[in-house]
Parts: sequence; C-alpha cells; structure tokens
Amino acid sequence: MPTLMIQGCTSDAGKSTLTAALCRLLLRQGISVAPFKPQNMALNSAVTPDGGEIGRAQAVQAFACGLAPHTDMNPVLLKPSSDCRAQVIIQGKSIGNLDAVDYHAYKTTARAAVFESWQRLAAQYDWVLVEGAGSPAEVNLRAGDIANMGFAEEADCPVWLVADIDRGGVFAHFVGTLACLSESEQARIQGFIINRFRGDIALLQPGCDWLEAKTGKPVLAVVPYLHGLDIAAEDAVPRTASGVAGDFKIVIATLPHISNHTDFDPLRRIAGINCQFANPNQPLPACDLLILPGSKNTQGDLAWLRQQGWDQQIARHLRYGGKLIGICGGYQMLGELIIDEVGIESQQLSSAGLGYIPMVTKLEAEKQLRLVQGQFIADGFVGAGALAVQGYEIHVGQSTLRGDGWQDLLQLDDGRTEGVISTDGQIIGTYLHGVFDQFPALTALLAWAGWQGAIDQLPDADAQLDREIDRLADALDLAMDWQKAALLGL
Repeated sequence: MPTLMIQGCTSDAGKSTLTAALCRLLLRQGISVAPFKPQNMALNSAVTPDGGEIGRAQAVQAFACGLAPHTDMNPVLLKPSSDCRAQVIIQGKSIGNLDAVDYHAYKTTARAAVFESWQRLAAQYDWVLVEGAGSPAEVNLRAGDIANMGFAEEADCPVWLVADIDRGGVFAHFVGTLACLSESEQARIQGFIINRFRGDIALLQPGCDWLEAKTGKPVLAVVPYLHGLDIAAEDAVPRTASGVAGDFKIVIATLPHISNHTDFDPLRRIAGINCQFANPNQPLPACDLLILPGSKNTQGDLAWLRQQGWDQQIARHLRYGGKLIGICGGYQMLGELIIDEVGIESQQLSSAGLGYIPMVTKLEAEKQLRLVQGQFIADGFVGAGALAVQGYEIHVGQSTLRGDGWQDLLQLDDGRTEGVISTDGQIIGTYLHGVFDQFPALTALLAWAGWQGAIDQLPDADAQLDREIDRLADALDLAMDWQKAALLGL
C-alpha cells in the first residue's frame, strides 16, 4: 500500500500545509492521491458530503487532491470541550464525550477504525499521504499510539520529519526527536524537511551537512518562508489585526473553546476593514460589527464571557448602535436559555443566555451535520431573493424561537428557514458556518453592518485556497531534492 507519513517535531511545524502541497504536486503528475490523518485534535472541522465530520485540515488536503472530503480521511477527531475532556468522533460520527483516561481505554476501538479507513483509501488511490499529530517524541503518549509512530509501525510506512526553523533550534528538534524514538522508529524516518526558512540558504548549508552526517539521513527540502500565505492553520487563531486603524472595525470575541474560526478569513482579506480577534482578559475593542463565534462548550464559554465582563460590553455595543452576529454557539448564547439535560457539555442542566433573542436551545446527543444552500429572505437585504448563500451546519442542539420581533434570515433549499434577524435590524443569529464565503452574501452582510466601502470582486473561498495551495506547492517543488526523494520511492 503506497503510503508516506509526514510527521512534525512540534505542533504547528507545517505538517498540514506541506501535506496539502505534496498532495497537489502528486496530483499534477497524474497520480491519484488521498490525504489521511489517523487522529486529529482540533476545533476547526468540516462537514463531508457523506454526512460526517472531519478536521478542516483534511478537507483542505482533499481539495488539494481534487477530491471531495470523506470521513475516511480523518477517522478519529477529538474536539476538546475542557482541558481534560473531548468529544470523540469516529469515522465522522460522535460517540460522546470522554476524558483522557476513558479515551485511552477506548483506543483499541479507535485503532480498528483508523486501519479500516486507511485500508479503504489505499485500495482506491495510488498514494495515501498521512499527516501525523503533534510530535512522535511525546514519550508519555507512546502506549497505544495511533497518531504518529504507532500508526507508521503497524502500517509499515516511511516517514518524513518536518521542523519549523522560524521557531529556532531546528537541528536540536531533529536530533532530539530521533533520540526519543526506538531503533525501528528511527530507521523508519527517511529524511528531513526544514520549513519556513528566511535568508540565504548558503548560510544554512553547514548545518544541513552536519545534520546529515550526524544522523545519516538526508535533508530533502528547505522550504522558504512564504509571507502572507493564506492557508488556515489547523487550530491557531490569528492574533494580528487586518486592515488599518480607523477604518470599519470588526471584532470576533475569542472564546476559550472557539470553533471554526476560519469562518472569518474572508473578512480579514478585505482592504480597508480592520478585523481582529479580541484578546482574552482585555475589554472588547470598540467596533462597528461584533461577532460571537461558534464554541465547543457553549455554556462554559458563556460563563467565561460573563466573568470577563464582556456581557456588559456587548450591551454597551448595542446601545451605541453597533451590529451583532451570533454564529452557531454564539447564536445559542444570544438566546434566553440553554438546556443540557443529558450532559452533552457538562453536568450543568441549564444556563441563562444573554437574552437578546427570545429563544430556547436544548442540547441533544445527535449532532446536526449538513451541507446547505439557500437565499436571504429578510427585509433590508437588497434583492434578498437573489442573494444565494451556502455553508454548513455542525452543532448539537435545537433552538426554538418563542417571541415576536424577529424575522427569518434565510430560506434553505431543503424547505427549512434558518437564522433570525431582529426587526430593528441590529442583531443576526445563524447556525450557518461559511456564510461569508460567497461574494454576494459577504457584501450584503457588510452592507447590513454599515460598511460603505467599495469591495472589488473577491475570489470565492475555493479560488483563494486553490491559489495558495499552488503557491506553496510551487515553493515545495523548487525546494525539494527530487533525486533524493526518488531514491526513497516517491
């Protein structure tokens, strides 16, 4: 089974994006290739056409391969709801929440799902490119490992090891990681990729020569640092503001368990809009549009929001005429009550919402996973009937509106209405992720929020992603020593 695994010395070494770039390079050669990540821990997820849920990084990698995402590409997804507890998703479906000890006991079942999915992919495609998780040097997690060397050993596949030189200590990362591995695991590593290098490579060459002599393994590529590369990180929230101070301001409330923060990438690409994620433990910045994003622990994050005093700052924002959007968990927070009788998120049976929408949300065991499309029907959206929108739902809970003063926001093609907008036009709530990805919907929502600037036609999300993957693939192609890679079987 032609399989290659990309592992990293650390989290955020660039495994996800380099795997996507390598997928694209193989696709260009006419090779059918599929991505695979045995176990992923991330709050950024995607809904697949087969009705499941996988890590967003694997959806991006599938796109690089010219494929629709499939649940086999990420058979185990862990979505943390606290420091010690996570929702466990097996082949696209949630099996409930487990703490770390219980999940360790569950790993035998998870392992079976991992190898079942991998074997299906390997039977369909010429190559399977596997992304590891975290680092293989985490010796405390070796027992029962399915994320890194535990998978590689059982699958009997080679490994390329990636380190981020921009962090510093890249040679220590490589040598130290090797030192933590068994002899068979060390032998499995075929070579190294140095990622995000700035400067003159001639100055790095002595270090590469030393590394090869020290380990007996080749440096396969030194990939340059690409400024402004716009392929979303697997889970890291951007901390720098876009735009220019003084322009139209958008603030996203950074919750402890924020999910699918990539919803807001299109807003960060618009010249003249200052879009930023609010820093915890600081007041919410003054803004024109405030967004409450999705959350993996709605009740817990709502309590945290109140502890920050952000509830009072939201009230002030609305008093002064600011606009407010709640998406998914943020939408639930805007209601009057959140009920959790079956302990989906915690043992807390219910929480009072912020009270802006006359709505009750009841959390349920069955997760709602849908790819949807429709159109705006709310008053105030110019030509609303012609404004198409598409996105995805990924939430637990059903919300019921029980009061007047609100309109439906969207009419979906499946016959349902979705989302609400206040009759005064100040607040919107929706379960729809990806609502900013299409240009007509993006411009309509910005106009509703008060943005009066001109926006050139933006590439849609797919066109943007396609261009950035090609950019990284081109850089990897130039950086890769293909003669060494060919000797290793690729």
